[in-house]
Amino acid sequence: MKTTLLAVNGTLMRGLALNANMLAAGARFVRDDETDACYRVWSIDDRHPAMLRTPGEGTRVAVELWEVPVEGLATILLAEPPGLAIGKVVLRDGSVVLGVLGEPFLCRGQLEITEFGGWRAYMASKR
Repeated sequence: MKTTLLAVNGTLMRGLALNANMLAAGARFVRDDETDACYRVWSIDDRHPAMLRTPGEGTRVAVELWEVPVEGLATILLAEPPGLAIGKVVLRDGSVVLGVLGEPFLCRGQLEITEFGGWRAYMASKR
């Protein structure tokens, strides 16, 4: 079975609301990691994050890397909220993997949470 690495930065992460979608697609958790320091993150109505690559600005964002069967990628993407897509994500070590990114329109008028460095840290700050 052919697999690929997928970086997730929000509700697909272990223990969060949509993690069951990863498991149902046959994905296997590999490790915690971070992006390169060129991403910004917004909270979309506190339901899920949207991460955008912004070269020359931004920060490292906490992500989880998952090994996903290629056939499972479409299943995961189709279950994601509108405005989220799979694209290429640059990790801290400079390697490039597939990852979940937000489309710019989704972030308009939403709360930027980049300073927290990730969805889990932002959600923990609200408790």
